[in-house]
Amino acid sequence: MVGSDFFRTFAAMIRRILCYGLLLLMGLTACSRQPDKDMEPGNSVYYWRTDLRIDSTERAFLRTYDIKKVYCRYFDVVQNDTATGPVPNATMTFSDSIPEGVEIIPTVYITEDCMHRWHKGLAEKLVRRIRQMNETNDIAGVREIQIDCDYTAKSRRTYYEFLDSVRSAWGGRVSTTIRLHQLSMSAPRVDYGVLMIYNTGDPNKFDERNPILDLRDVKPYLRHLSDYPLPLAAAYPVFSWLRTIHAVNVEHTVEADEILRVKHAVEEERPALSAAIITYHLDKENINRYKPETYEEIYHH
Repeated sequence: MVGSDFFRTFAAMIRRILCYGLLLLMGLTACSRQPDKDMEPGNSVYYWRTDLRIDSTERAFLRTYDIKKVYCRYFDVVQNDTATGPVPNATMTFSDSIPEGVEIIPTVYITEDCMHRWHKGLAEKLVRRIRQMNETNDIAGVREIQIDCDYTAKSRRTYYEFLDSVRSAWGGRVSTTIRLHQLSMSAPRVDYGVLMIYNTGDPNKFDERNPILDLRDVKPYLRHLSDYPLPLAAAYPVFSWLRTIHAVNVEHTVEADEILRVKHAVEEERPALSAAIITYHLDKENINRYKPETYEEIYHH
């Protein structure tokens, strides 16, 4: 009987240890899959024109949907054909100012070919240019910058090292864009990423699927979404493309229902993506393209 009691006690102890171990493992797994807990919630918008000029319709849009951040494209960085390396292009002018209470996040688009090799000092030059533009245009309180690049497996390593240098030079928050095909790669060392859920299809096959956004093009990438280890915000398209077909200009837009279907599918895989929503981009024509109810659903948390 003594031996029997010993084995029962021992077996119970082993079960408890296994149970505690399983709970600990589940807890660690849950923590590893909840990077978005560090993501600042709120509604945002991109501004992608070359002159900062916000009219009354656009200002009303910012107020109506409680938009607190504007990701403002300051300039592009493109590869120069000469030996001088990457250079700035299409620099923003400031004819207006961001409304009070709305944070501006300087955003720089860098072409992928700039990352085919290392360019010493590029990150420092980029940060210095942003600081100069802020000072020249009396833009105070900037705490974050964003870098946008459609990096590939070929350029990923150089781009990630470039981002490390940008973070070091800036000394504050740095975010980057994440395209759907980049979800299968390792994550960059930044504060968070913006998942760009648009330009998902082949523009040369516009007669088959909408190249701006189509759920069928998004779905294959969703299997990587829940486990992606970087905090994420989600950006959705409200813009149009103008194409010339047989000498006739044809405007391509995304139906509101399709945007909302994609949003639902994305949030099913990663519910926290409903907390930080961005639309691309702030423009009166884009605002008027959709009904207020559509924007309410897009920005709904």
